[in-house]
Amino acid sequence: MLSRRTFALGLMTQAAGLLPGELSAQEGRFLTEATAPAAVFPQATAFERTVVPSTPELRAQMQTQRGTLRPSLWEAEYIIFTAKQRETLLGYGVIVEEIGKSLPITFMVGVRPDGKVAEVAVMAYREPYGGEVRYPRFLAQYAGKTLRDPLLPYRDIHNITGATLSCQSIGQGVRKALALVHVLYQKERGS
Repeated sequence: MLSRRTFALGLMTQAAGLLPGELSAQEGRFLTEATAPAAVFPQATAFERTVVPSTPELRAQMQTQRGTLRPSLWEAEYIIFTAKQRETLLGYGVIVEEIGKSLPITFMVGVRPDGKVAEVAVMAYREPYGGEVRYPRFLAQYAGKTLRDPLLPYRDIHNITGATLSCQSIGQGVRKALALVHVLYQKERGS
């Protein structure tokens, strides 16, 4: 039996003009849940996985932190990896999804304890165009950014021609991850 998510992704793939299982040159799965945390915190020696349900209260708190953006894809739950190097906390890796043009982009955002982005890594890209958003040259722009930054093309992020919606989506997902970490971990420390 197909999960609702798999069924929905199948419908979106058909809407994009692709046959089931057919990938364009831009599409692909690049990292798994097991490999993504090390992509954003390569110096970590241990990761602890936590699943946080996406409740209406949590989404409301996150929305307050995120500010006004176009509607977001809200996950049913968030998978968060606490990254440590021995006993030192390096930060949190959050898996998020945002709709690009018509299909979801799945990526991990590494957030340091000070509330700044460590790294961003695209796990899966499903659009036929705009896959350049997964390249390190583009993703490096997010390092050091915080919730105070706009994270928007033509503002503080260099756009990729033909991938404006994907660029906006990555920025929106980064803001979502920053807001989640702030609400769950930094708020309690008074940061």
